[in-house]
Parts: sequence; C-alpha cells; structure tokens
Amino acid sequence: MFSNKTNYTGQEAFQARIYEKSFVSKMVIAQCEAAEVLTWLDFAIKCEYMNTEKHVDLSDEYGHIIAMIKNMINNAEKWILPGKG
Repeated sequence: MFSNKTNYTGQEAFQARIYEKSFVSKMVIAQCEAAEVLTWLDFAIKCEYMNTEKHVDLSDEYGHIIAMIKNMINNAEKWILPGKG
C-alpha cells in the first residue's frame, strides 16, 4: 500500500535520475512522505479506525519502504543514468 503522494514523488525521483542531487532531493521527499504515513497509521490505531494487526502490517511495510528509499539515497550513484548530467 503506497500513498498516492509517496508514489508520485517516487516517480518524480525516477525521472530525476539525470542529476544525482535532484534524484536525492526527490527521494528525501519520498522518505518524508512515507514517514508521514506512519504518523497517520499511529493516529488511526489510537482512534480505533483499524485493528492492531493491520496497523502492525502496514507499519512494517512502510518501515521497509523507508529502508529501501534510504538505501537508494545512500547509493544514489547506482541509480543515476550513465553519461548524463
């Protein structure tokens, strides 16, 4: 499950692969958006909008997404298009 905003930012980052700084900037935004989802998940569980099992599943999934984005940021040079920028 991806929020639309996170997915759109990820698409922008993928298109920004010509310039490493642009790519990293977009990926940082995507990471922040994914972290915001975790906040909303916590809010949803406190307001009893979802059960604990669903909260744990989605929180774990977003934790993995954030870790993948962080890895892409830390290894941005692997994602940049060769011979560009």
